[in-house]
Amino acid sequence: MNKRTISSMTCKILGCFHRPQLPRGNCWAKRAIPVVLVISILGLSACGVTAGPRLSESQFNPDFFAYLDNRIPLWMKTLDVPGVSVAVIREGEMVWSNAYGYADRENDIPMRVNTICRAESISKSVTAWGVLRLMEQGLLELDTPIAEYLSDQDSLNSSIDEQSITVRMLLSNTAGLPLGTIGNDAEYNPQDQLPSVRDYLLSETDQLFEPGHTFLYSNVGFNWLELLVEEASGHDFADYMQTEILTPLGMRSASYDWQDDLYRALAPGYDLQSEPVAPYIYPVNASGGLLADVESIAQFVIAGMQDANQDRESVLAWESVHLLHTPQTEIPCLFGLVADYYGFGHFIETLPDGGRAVWHGGQGHGWMTHFHANPETGDGIVILTNSQRSWPLIAKILSAWSDWSGVGPVKFSRINYGSLAMQGLIGIVVFAALWEVIRLLQGLIHGKRKWAPLSRAARKQRLAKMAAGIAGMLALIWSAAQPYLFVSSVFPSTARIAGISLFGLCIILVVSALFPRQVKS
Repeated sequence: MNKRTISSMTCKILGCFHRPQLPRGNCWAKRAIPVVLVISILGLSACGVTAGPRLSESQFNPDFFAYLDNRIPLWMKTLDVPGVSVAVIREGEMVWSNAYGYADRENDIPMRVNTICRAESISKSVTAWGVLRLMEQGLLELDTPIAEYLSDQDSLNSSIDEQSITVRMLLSNTAGLPLGTIGNDAEYNPQDQLPSVRDYLLSETDQLFEPGHTFLYSNVGFNWLELLVEEASGHDFADYMQTEILTPLGMRSASYDWQDDLYRALAPGYDLQSEPVAPYIYPVNASGGLLADVESIAQFVIAGMQDANQDRESVLAWESVHLLHTPQTEIPCLFGLVADYYGFGHFIETLPDGGRAVWHGGQGHGWMTHFHANPETGDGIVILTNSQRSWPLIAKILSAWSDWSGVGPVKFSRINYGSLAMQGLIGIVVFAALWEVIRLLQGLIHGKRKWAPLSRAARKQRLAKMAAGIAGMLALIWSAAQPYLFVSSVFPSTARIAGISLFGLCIILVVSALFPRQVKS
């Protein structure tokens, strides 16, 4: 496998807790229990992240927008998100949009609804429209092997099974291809000389699984679609998408091509540490290269709504739009927590009332974006942020919107409960750490514990405690050194506090093991 390919990872942090035994009598450790509990609760709430709101009936209708105007800035401050733009769609029309915070915090430039943002993986949903447009034009077929559309030059040295992979598999993330390079290694200065699409893809592509058998989220697969679009249309990908999709859909401030006027309106991104990220581009655009403002993405979402756009037939027939939103594969594991299926460039979920929502999010170095829509009712929302710390914020906004519109709760808002779980973990860790400190101090004060690292007293238990503490510290140090961790991306505030709390607990476990209880002779 290519060394730079980054697969989704789940980190399991194991804790080893000694069951405390209270000494007999009226000791100060017993009296300290209420204090420990209070401090633990304070530690749990210190991260400042709570579950999404539940709106009362009086906050429905127009008051909902006033509610957002009031709450979003507070959430942004708590989560340290510089800028957000939001558009709300009702019955197939954009009824409201607004922007909050800063597009450029260092230069006091406010975020506006016409501020250009990196759409990141929302690009996949738009790319899928371009592929189906080629299908309607008779230039691509969904179930034809991609080898039929690739020139000998494009096929040269490719490690994928081009005879077994179809266009349908690439669109539905079932081609068995990897996620691909993310982060700094995938980013180029807009003024740099870029590798060709062909050369970049050949350096990225590995066949991880047999094609057509399972969902595997893949930037590489969608970037192969870029090559197919160029081969089938005879045009540059960005030019084809502009002419056939973006302009006809009314996405006036959207482009897959880096342009000077878009650059001037582009907000800088901010990473997980809230440091500004210099403008960058990818060598390939189909999976994450779209630049747009929030209202342009709203026009795209509206175009996918039933009976919302009378001119839609000039871009895609309704049958093709419906195909984009039709489940192609079930989603297992991590993504299955927030979606049930994947269609063509769209995640799909079954709503509590039996309806169906389609959505896609985007995450890049310094950016997070999201749209959610119910094509049948015409309800939708678009959220663009210039911060990599935004998933909890997006979940809160989605929770509020789904209450107001009546479509939810949507599965993506489960991140709110994940935030609560992280807070609970912090509370447990803080309690365990403080309890271990109390027991250690009590033993030292009463002469029942002494420095004796080589003591044979409770040796197995102490070795296990020390091993857990050292292993935990090493794992946390390794995690802190990584350029990207999924858990830090989803829970940027609480993950850091949880890491610090766990590191403290690990130190206490090691120290406690070095000061064993003295065995009476």
